[in-house]
Amino acid sequence: MSLRSTMSLRSRKGKVEASSLTIGLALGLVFGGSITGAYWAGKNSQTGAPAGDTSAAALSTGSTTALSAGRAGTLGVETIANIADSAGKAVVNIDTMTVVQLPYFAETFSPLDFFGFGGGEMVPQPILQKRRGVGSGLIIREDGYILTNNHVVGNAQQIKVSLQDKRTFDGKVIGRDPFTDLAVVKIDAKGLPVSKIGESKSLRPGDFAIAIGSPLGFDHTVTLGIISALGRSIDAENKPISNLIQTDAAINPGNSGGPLLNINGEVVGVNVAIRGDGQNIGFAIPSEVFSEVSKQLIAQGHVSRPYLGIKMQIMDEAMAQALGLPPNTKGALVAQVGQGSPAEEGGLQIQDVITSIDGQPVKEPEDVRAFVKSKKTGDIVRIAVLRQGSLTSLKVKLGEFKAQ
Repeated sequence: MSLRSTMSLRSRKGKVEASSLTIGLALGLVFGGSITGAYWAGKNSQTGAPAGDTSAAALSTGSTTALSAGRAGTLGVETIANIADSAGKAVVNIDTMTVVQLPYFAETFSPLDFFGFGGGEMVPQPILQKRRGVGSGLIIREDGYILTNNHVVGNAQQIKVSLQDKRTFDGKVIGRDPFTDLAVVKIDAKGLPVSKIGESKSLRPGDFAIAIGSPLGFDHTVTLGIISALGRSIDAENKPISNLIQTDAAINPGNSGGPLLNINGEVVGVNVAIRGDGQNIGFAIPSEVFSEVSKQLIAQGHVSRPYLGIKMQIMDEAMAQALGLPPNTKGALVAQVGQGSPAEEGGLQIQDVITSIDGQPVKEPEDVRAFVKSKKTGDIVRIAVLRQGSLTSLKVKLGEFKAQ
C-alpha cells in the first residue's frame, strides 16, 4: 500500500501547480510489520553556486572556489566532511508511534443461521493498530527545543528523540503549524549542541546544498547537491505549501524535519517533501519562514496570522464588463465573504472590487494576500472598493487565523 498525492505539474512564476505528479510527503509508515512509503520527505519506517571550475577534477583536488549565500571560500577536500561532522551534532532522529483505528466489518449472529439462511448484518468492528514512523529534526535551543515537520509528529502518541551521541529522550510536542508543516518538540535536556541558522534569502540556484537526516531510518546520512530553484509552491497530500527551496541533494522518506545546509554549515532550510515520480527533486522550508514560526510555537504553541476572510478572483475584461466597469479595471474581485469574518464585520461584500489597501494599489488578489501577511492581528486597515461603479472606503480590523 502506498500513500501518495497525484497532481499535475505546471511551471508558472516559479510555482509547481496541479497535472500528474506525485509529491511525496516523505512519510514511510510501518503497518503491522509491513513497510509503506508515502512521500513526505520524512516520516517513514525504519528498515534494517560555485564560481570558477566545477569539474570533477577540480573538486577532487580541492581547488574549486565556491560562492554560497554571497560569500566566497575555498572548497577543500574535507570541507563537506567537516560541515557534516559539526552540523550533525545538532541533528536528531525522531521515532514515533501512532495508534489508529481501522474499520473491520463482521457479520452479526442471527437465529436464522441455524437453518442456513444467514440473516446477520455487516457492522463495523473497530481495530486499533500501532504504526511506527521515522523522521528527523534539528536542535534550535540548548535546553531541548527541536524543530521538525508537523507531518512527522502530528498525531503521534509516543515520540522518541535520539541524539548523535546515542542518548534517547521522550519528546513532547509543544506547538504545531499545519499551514507551514512545522512543529517544535521538547526534550528534557540541557547543554545541547545548537544548529547554526543561515539566511535563505541569500541563496542562489547553483549554490551547494547539504542534507542531513534519517532516510529510511539510516540516521545522520549526509548527501550533497545544489540549490536547484527558489520560491517553489507545491501541493503535497492536498496541502499547499509555498515559497520552498528546491534542491537535488538526495532526500528520501525519513529526511523530513532534517536540515538543508549551505557551504558554511548553516541551516538554510528544513527538508519537507520530495517529487515521488522523479529523482532528486526535493523541497525545503526556508530559514526565514521556520525561524519566525518556531519562535511563535515556543512562545504560544501556535502561529498567529492576520486574515480578512475572503476569497478573491482576478479581474479581467470579461469580468469587468459583467460588472459594468471599464474593461481596464484592475483590482481583486471579492468572490466570497466568510460568515463572521473580519471582512464581513468590516462591510466587504461579494462583487466588491478591492482597488487599494492603506493607499497601496491592488492589481490582483496576490497583492491583497501580501499586504495582509505583512500586518499583525488586530491591525485596522483602510480598504478602497468599487461597488456598483462607485468608490467606497471601509475600515477592517484584521482577525487571527489559526491553522487546524
